[in-house]
Amino acid sequence: MVAVQQRPPEGRYGRSADARADRTLKTVGFVLGAVLLAVVGWFGFSYVSGTDVSGELIKFKVVSDESVEAHLEIRKDADAHGVCTLRAMDKEDAEVGRKDVRVDSAESRIDTVVTMRTTGRAASVELVNCDTAQGG
Repeated sequence: MVAVQQRPPEGRYGRSADARADRTLKTVGFVLGAVLLAVVGWFGFSYVSGTDVSGELIKFKVVSDESVEAHLEIRKDADAHGVCTLRAMDKEDAEVGRKDVRVDSAESRIDTVVTMRTTGRAASVELVNCDTAQGG
């Protein structure tokens, strides 16, 4: 007579080694995902909270071939000093003007209109960045 090996019914005598390995992999994946999410959240929070000066370009108006007016709204800590950089571009996206706007006011929200001189007719203006001033 030939001996035939029979497998016990699936799950009847505990979990198989494959099921334990799958569960371990799922647990490790969950833990690594949670750690990655925490690290990304930490870096995002530290980046946002580390910025003392931020700004927004509300609108701009081309005054002439040599100048443009930009309306800025700047938010900062009351004791912070900063610099916001504006850039004017022509139709071909070439830079025709750049201006650093110094923010020394003790107010935490500043609404201002800045006139920029340009080397040609501007088609757009963008706020490049706002940052804490060195030595300020």
